[in-house]
Formats: sequence, structure tokens, C-alpha cells
Amino acid sequence: MSGLNKQGLLTPAMRGVLQAMARAGRAPLHSLTPAQAKAAYAAGAQVLEVPARRMARLEDFSVPARDAYPLPVRLYAPELRSADAPPLPWLVYFHGGGFTIGSPATHDVLCRELSHQAGCAVVSVDYRLAPEHRFPVAVHDAWDALQALVAAAPRLGLNASRVAVGGDSAGGTLAAVCALLARDAGLPLALQLLVYPGCAAQQDSDSHLSFGQGFVLEQSAIQWFFGHYLGQPNEREDWRFAPLNAPDLEAVAPAWLALAECDPLHDEGLLYADRLRASGVAVDLEIYRGVTHEFIKMGRVIPEALRFHVDAGRALRQAFDK
Repeated sequence: MSGLNKQGLLTPAMRGVLQAMARAGRAPLHSLTPAQAKAAYAAGAQVLEVPARRMARLEDFSVPARDAYPLPVRLYAPELRSADAPPLPWLVYFHGGGFTIGSPATHDVLCRELSHQAGCAVVSVDYRLAPEHRFPVAVHDAWDALQALVAAAPRLGLNASRVAVGGDSAGGTLAAVCALLARDAGLPLALQLLVYPGCAAQQDSDSHLSFGQGFVLEQSAIQWFFGHYLGQPNEREDWRFAPLNAPDLEAVAPAWLALAECDPLHDEGLLYADRLRASGVAVDLEIYRGVTHEFIKMGRVIPEALRFHVDAGRALRQAFDK
């Protein structure tokens, strides 16, 4: 079925969003410079978001990367706890944006919502982006941030033994990679929360062919992202870029995957869920029908985004309670 014919799979609300985007006539991402694309994404990031929840605790600070670069992070918590209260469970979150755009600011509303729905703290990591910082800098930053945050957990009022990792799109890739690195380092994680993660070395699946044009995440944009992120062609095969290429997924943290039906990344997310299950990993999979990539940040108009917020919060609560 062609991409045009597959428009019929969209919900009315999702179709309306795409029509509004087309009427806006914005320049396609791949026609912009990275700086222009960063600014454009930041300007539109919260247009369709739900209102930002007030958080009892909101802190900005930094943790060191391996090269001593101070990685900015933002901590959200739904409640203030006294010094003698049990520390909060928490989620380390990596934003999406093709390793080239996005920031904790563009995912601020989402992180507030996850914190509220899960009753946990969320720490959003501002890892370095391409093209100034190519692969594997984002991977190193994500892993370095996770380790530094776990080490700092007691003084932050966080429970070092009840931590999850998560992210959307490229951030989902980073979360999946961190889950594998955590397993190898003996760092137990309660959950890996993967939202339409990039998992494959090549973008040639049926969903890439069917939804690569006219469904928010365009094939041209994917090529633009990876052209800025990857320095050498053979880096596509590195499992830290393509977790499906990891030689062994056994004993990694339980996974909760959220996929959008009308998304180029749909099929590789399914394959990763299948591979995790085949390796004996507990996997919960939610497929949100009739919506596209980025739908989780459209809660003002897309009901499935609101359902995602509740579902993700429930998944985190259940993982922390085990």
C-alpha cells in the first residue's frame, strides 16, 4: 500500500494535524541548516502539548561527562520529601530529535507529565548533538550521565536501586543502549521505557517505505539526521547506533515499548521487541493506532497522546513496585 493510500489509517485528529502542517508551508527539515532546524523545532515543540504541570520540585544542574564536559540535566519531582522520607524512584530521560535537534526544553511538558503520572522523579539529560558532536558522543554522554546520576542519587533524594531509563526516537535508541551497558556494568534497572526507538542499521523496512513521506517523520529528514550524526558509513552497523545489531540481549532490563502505527520506525521497534522476548526479557508492547511519530507531544489535539501519558506512567509505577 502506498503512503498516499495509507493516509486512510490515520485517525481524524491525526489527519487534521497533518493537514494543518501542510497548510503552514514550513520549509522541510532537510532544507535547513542544523542551527535553523534546532531553532525551528524548539519554536514549535510545545504548540500541541498539554498545559505544563506545576512541579513541586524543579532543579537544573550538571553532571560530568568522561571528558569533564558539564552535561546539563533537569530534575522534576511531583512532591517534596523530607530528609527522613523514603527516596523517590526515578526515570532518566533522553529526548528525541535524530541526535541533531531537541533538548530538555523541547520535552519539558512531556517530562512533567511522566513525573506526574508515574509519581516518580524524572531527570532529563541534555546530551551533546550533531553535527558538532558526532557518534558516539551522544552515547557516551547518555551513559556517563546515567552513571553520574546513580552515584549522586542519595544526595538528590533519589533511590539508586529504583531507576529506569527512557526516551523517544533517538532518545529511545540511547535508552536501549544504556540498558545494555547497565547490564554489562552490573547496574540494575527497573525498566527501559522505549518510545518509537530507532533500532536498525538501515532504514529499508516496510514501514519506512510506507510512512516515509507525509507522516511527520520524513525519509529525507532521517537521512539528514544521520548524515550529520554519523561520520563513517560503517558506524551504521555499530550496535550503539542500531541496538538490533547487539550480539546479546539476554538479562537486560524489562522493556515497555510504545510504537506509533503510522511511523517509519514502527517495524524496527517491533523487531526489537521480538528480539528482546526471544532473549528471555519481559516485554510489554503498546501500539497506538492511527497516529504518527511525535504523537506523544500532541496531547492538546491527539487523544492517543493522553492515553500514552497514562500508560507510560502505569508502566513505570508497576516496574518500581516490583
